[in-house]
Amino acid sequence: MYFSLAKRLLLETDKRLLWKLAYLAGFKGLRSVQKHKARLKKGAFFPPFLYISIINTCNLRCQGCWVDVAAKQVKIDFAAMNKTLTEAKAMGNSFFGILGGEPFMHKELLDILAAHPDAYFQVFTNGHFITDEVAKRLRELGNVTPLISVEGSEIVSDQRRGRDGVLSKTMEGLQNCLNNKVMTGVCTSVCKTNIDDLLRDAWVDRLVQMGVMYCWFHVFRVVGPESSPELALNTEELGRVREFVVNTRVKKPIIVIDAYHDGKGRALCPAVTGFTHHIGPGGHIEPCPIIQLAKESIHDGRPLKDVFQESEFLRDFRETVSKSTRGCVVLERPDILTALVEKHGAKDTTQRQTALKEIAAITPRHSQYVPGAEIPERSWAYRLAKWYAFHDYGTYTRNFNTKDWVDPDTVAPKAGVDNGSCCNSNDADSSCCKEPRVYSPTLPT
Repeated sequence: MYFSLAKRLLLETDKRLLWKLAYLAGFKGLRSVQKHKARLKKGAFFPPFLYISIINTCNLRCQGCWVDVAAKQVKIDFAAMNKTLTEAKAMGNSFFGILGGEPFMHKELLDILAAHPDAYFQVFTNGHFITDEVAKRLRELGNVTPLISVEGSEIVSDQRRGRDGVLSKTMEGLQNCLNNKVMTGVCTSVCKTNIDDLLRDAWVDRLVQMGVMYCWFHVFRVVGPESSPELALNTEELGRVREFVVNTRVKKPIIVIDAYHDGKGRALCPAVTGFTHHIGPGGHIEPCPIIQLAKESIHDGRPLKDVFQESEFLRDFRETVSKSTRGCVVLERPDILTALVEKHGAKDTTQRQTALKEIAAITPRHSQYVPGAEIPERSWAYRLAKWYAFHDYGTYTRNFNTKDWVDPDTVAPKAGVDNGSCCNSNDADSSCCKEPRVYSPTLPT
């Protein structure tokens, strides 16, 4: 499998682009992690990776979207982005995730990427604006990889993305990238309606045949003004996703990314460990993209280094959440977010100004943390990479005690809301809501 993957990388990708990936995202990315570790030992903090949502506008209306895609356009302009990236690079950072809305609707996106040839960018996109001309420019730049969202079959994609003809337009953008030998990935937000279609070997085989070099299976997050809780995975399905990811890594010649587990299969949150934080379209500095609450902004006038080091809100977020769960605090303990907002006076960074109401309406449910059901990496390469670069950096070791964890399945849901487990409005008094449940680590895929 490793030989086949190496062969694919060498033969199916532009060699110049492959070198830029290896140097900018690989070598310099690992170096940024090493600098992060050194800072932590000195009591200093600056996340080694940043996700930046550069614009709120999008041409689609996806189920479960948390972004103000239909509101007045807000974006980070070239000057502000240039300043932010320059200051982050001065701290050793070299890899940035670019989100939206739809990033390619930002007219200065390509100019921003071109202005920082010493950094590498992963752009989360629906692919609709990647014409052959744009793909040629991406190949010319060489320091960017588009991560294109595919949500399932044509019917499922149209339903999930809120428009007709979504899949064909997405696949057209994907093919334009592949035709130009751009390093390209495909991501999926796994939910009830697409888990059986995309959590299959046949789907991964199709990606490999097309020339896709990496894939990313996100788990659907029940957030936003129209959170669509009916799409949330239950505990057993979460286990299926993890099992599939781990098995695919040792069977298929394609890179499989995940952001929720260390090499031993223990759950973690990248925002809580300090691995990454998020900057929203308005410049607000938030824990992660789905938590639209902040005290600081890139427009505050202070150096970015000082903002991250001095932010009491972000520091308290990392410490408080790490004492409560190894999973997603939004899904498991929305009450903690509410308490942090009240304590620090954090502001709602959305235009709709309903983020706190949305958090209050969340029914606690399992996220990636299900104790006793850890599934370790079976690939030596992924184990090694995570041992070095993707773990808790001592955060949970220092702060987390399993006795303090509250199993979401023991919390009775609000009337009429399905929390994705056996508990619902009709059987909230059943035994499954009173005893912690775990999924099997050997579920069939």
